[in-house]
Amino acid sequence: MRILVATDAWTPQVNGVVNSLQAVARELPGLGASMEFLTPEGFASFALPTYPDIRLAFAGQGAIARRVASAAPDHIHIATEGPIGFAVRCYCLARKIAFTTSYHTRFPEYLSARAPVPERWTYALLRRFHNAGSGIMVSTQSVRDELAARGFLRLLPWTRGVDRALFHPRADTGLRLPGPVFVYAGRVAVEKSIEDFLKLDLPGSKLVVGDGPARAKLQAAFPAAHFTGMLMGEALAAAYASADVFVFPSRTDTFGIVLLEALASGLPVAAFPVPGPLDVIGTSGAGVLDTDLRRACLGALKIPRAAALAHASPFTWALSASQFLQNSKSMKADEA
Repeated sequence: MRILVATDAWTPQVNGVVNSLQAVARELPGLGASMEFLTPEGFASFALPTYPDIRLAFAGQGAIARRVASAAPDHIHIATEGPIGFAVRCYCLARKIAFTTSYHTRFPEYLSARAPVPERWTYALLRRFHNAGSGIMVSTQSVRDELAARGFLRLLPWTRGVDRALFHPRADTGLRLPGPVFVYAGRVAVEKSIEDFLKLDLPGSKLVVGDGPARAKLQAAFPAAHFTGMLMGEALAAAYASADVFVFPSRTDTFGIVLLEALASGLPVAAFPVPGPLDVIGTSGAGVLDTDLRRACLGALKIPRAAALAHASPFTWALSASQFLQNSKSMKADEA
């Protein structure tokens, strides 16, 4: 089965959408399928305001039609609600071609954090976008329940995984900071609520791994914290393994692949009891979820690293790819 994925999120961006799609693409050949991508590459583009590393494409219908025809897919999946996603959606609707979508990001909450745009307006647009397809893939039950309550239809499960060949406990990472070390990893942006972590009165050191539009402001406001900038591969894995607790202050993520990377590195998690952490951590004992983030951080210090490591084991990219493929096949069967 040949699957074409239309996505506005693509390299050199480093985020959960890109990581998930690339990981699934690597697994699919072993399941007798393949994944190609229709991305902003090759189109004229412009930088997203406040996110210069994210470029949005000027995607005309003629160019989109040629790219889809060249791929000759058995199924089309639209991963994002940007210009590429909208253009491929228009292509499919005009030709009565069934397609699936996936819901990765809480754009209504992100937008309202930056501009006076009511969340209900953005949710109405997203509902119209996604409900035109044959199914909407979502990462967790919490997100599925929330979207169903908002009128989103035909919701399908699609979990995430972690690369345990890269993310695992390490004896000596070379990072020398006073312990205990509390680490955050991910985009440094207002919607991630990193300030809620940095302002906590905690022992030891605070480590922030990542980059983004809020980094300069936060680094100036919290000079005692350690900011590494963007890390990838072995450097990122070593940063996880050097810490004692992974702090996840976001209240808006739909999943949080970084949670799995931290767990696989032997890090217990401290987070708010919100969708994402509730689904990944829940009552597993691999972390502490509390409305008081400081209490969660101090409680997570008491959790054995082995408990975090064990909880990561069921999350594999092979399972994620299998779910994605089955969703695609079931929609294709319904179309037939």
